[in-house]
Amino acid sequence: MVSCLRHHPERKPHPNYLMTIHSKRLLFYLSAGFLMLACALSAVAQEKPDRPPWAQPQPTEEGKADKAMSKNKIQEQAPPRGTIKVNVSLVNVLVSVLDDHNRPAPDLPVDAFQISEEGVQQKVDIFEPETKLPLDLALMIDASLSERKEMPFERDAASRFIKQILRPDDRMSVFFFDENVTQLAAFSDNIATLQDAVRRVPDGAGTSIYDAVLLGAHALEKRPNDRRRVIVLLTDAGETTSRADFDAARKAALRAEILLYTIVIRPVKNENGRNTAGEHALQTITETTGGAMFFPDSAQELPMIFDRIEQELRTQYRLAYYPEPKGSPNSYRSIEVKVLPGYTARHRTTYLTGPQ
Repeated sequence: MVSCLRHHPERKPHPNYLMTIHSKRLLFYLSAGFLMLACALSAVAQEKPDRPPWAQPQPTEEGKADKAMSKNKIQEQAPPRGTIKVNVSLVNVLVSVLDDHNRPAPDLPVDAFQISEEGVQQKVDIFEPETKLPLDLALMIDASLSERKEMPFERDAASRFIKQILRPDDRMSVFFFDENVTQLAAFSDNIATLQDAVRRVPDGAGTSIYDAVLLGAHALEKRPNDRRRVIVLLTDAGETTSRADFDAARKAALRAEILLYTIVIRPVKNENGRNTAGEHALQTITETTGGAMFFPDSAQELPMIFDRIEQELRTQYRLAYYPEPKGSPNSYRSIEVKVLPGYTARHRTTYLTGPQ
């Protein structure tokens, strides 16, 4: 038709042709009007989220596609699976479970545990049997005069422990303490470097146990949060020269959320002949953190004890919860974990809330 009109301008269009054009225009305007009305109604419905479900606008195929794209975008921005998001209100509790033969007990289900804070049962939000959280260990060796006789055995056992305990993601630092606390090797996974540091532990005089716990806790507190923090303390427990006191050491250990494993090699077996105040203080701090204390009869038993510590650290359970009700800032909160009959649980019994 168009080409015909161009070549024959004198011809007039047929009346039916004009009616067809007017009809199409009318249909176009009507369609546009209905579309604008639909958009207006949709906007009104969206502005009233309190409408019942049956009155809500139904999603179109295009809307479903947009929603799917948005969901995919959110998933792409989410952290990869396995990433641990640290929340300041989340309380982590590492639990070592022993059977009736005093051996580590793995493979228990979450239903075997019940956790309470200040006597109020809590909901377990995270449960990890044989937790894979990597380790940060501070190996602290007493270099005091009373330990000099046993030092060769201690060096050999500690070197073996370093080789045995470290896995690719783990890190260890080596300290010695006498009147002072000295770091011989920074946190590393280099076994040779750490073993060399153990061999370089010098002969000292005094014993600063509280300082060792406090400074070891401070060093571990600077490590990433998504790791287990452990102090292995090898000492005769004869506290003599610390600048810090018991309360400061205990508070630092709780603040850093460390596990303290204490090995006490007593040069004198009779309690009347030795300073037991350090032993009692260490026992209190150790039990508060959920660690364990060992009293070998001689340094020759150290390899067996290190084996026990390594086995326990590889079979620990991780329980985490959001406390209800929350404790006030900078307050001590008591924790209790119960397990099935026939088992015993060892865990930190107290934690210190943050300043908030």
